Amino acid sequence: MQIDLSGKTALVTGSTAGIGLAIASGLANAGAQVTITGRRQDKLDNALASIEQTSGRTDIRGIVADPGTAEGCQALTEACPDVDILVNNLGIYGAQPFFDIADDDWDHILEVNVMSAVRLARHYARGMADRGWGRIQFISSESALNIPSEMVHYGVSKAALQGLSRGLAKVLAGTGVTVNTILPGPTRTEGAVAMLQEMASERDVSIAEMETLFLEENRPSTLIKRFADPVEVASLCIYAASPQASATTGSALRVEGGIVESIA
Repeated sequence: MQIDLSGKTALVTGSTAGIGLAIASGLANAGAQVTITGRRQDKLDNALASIEQTSGRTDIRGIVADPGTAEGCQALTEACPDVDILVNNLGIYGAQPFFDIADDDWDHILEVNVMSAVRLARHYARGMADRGWGRIQFISSESALNIPSEMVHYGVSKAALQGLSRGLAKVLAGTGVTVNTILPGPTRTEGAVAMLQEMASERDVSIAEMETLFLEENRPSTLIKRFADPVEVASLCIYAASPQASATTGSALRVEGGIVESIA
C-alpha cells in the first residue's frame, strides 16, 4: 500500500515531541504539507529540524500557539485558516488521587484535552465539508475504555473524545470527511521515559526493569508486553489520514498493544 498525501495540508497539535512529532513526520514523509504547533519557539525549532531531517522536506511550518486555551485556538486558526487533515494530539496527563482532584484540575484537563479539540474541529470541519474531503483525528487513549484509578480525570477526558468523535462523524456523514479516534496504550515518549526514570530511581531498578514492572502492575492485560514506539502509533494515524481509509469513520482505532479486553 502506497500512501500518497501530496497536495494535502495537515495540522498536528502538540507536535514538538512524542506521538505528535512522529505523526507530523509521518504525514510529511507521505507528502502532506504539515504545520506543527508548540508553546515554545526553541522546541518548535528543534521539531522542525527533526522533521526536515527525516523527511527531506523544507516546507514544514511551525506556529507558536497554545491550543489548550480559547485564545490559543483563535491565534492558531488565524495563522492557519484551513487544512485538509486535522490531528488533535494535544493532551496532558498525570497521576492524581481522585479525592485530591480539585475543580480547577478538572477544568484544566477538560479544557486542554477536550475543548481544544472541539474548537479546532468546529473551525476546520466546515472547510473540509465544503471541499468534499477531509480527515479529523482525535488522539485518545486506551484509558478512555479502561479508566485508570490513578488518574480518573484523564480517563474521563479521553472518554469524552470518544463521544465527540462519534458525534462529529454523524454530523459530517456523507460529506467525504472522516472522523476517528486513535487509542494508543503506554508509549515510549519523552514524558513516559521521564516518568519511568523517576519510578526506577525510587525503586532502585533499571528503566527496562521498571517498564516491565509498570506493565505488570498497571496494564497486565498487554499482549505485546512492552511500551509501543511513537512511530507505531503514528503509522495508524497516517493510514487513517489516507485516501485508502475513506470508509473508516466514526471508529475507535486501537493501537494499544491488546490491553483492552473487548473483542470489538
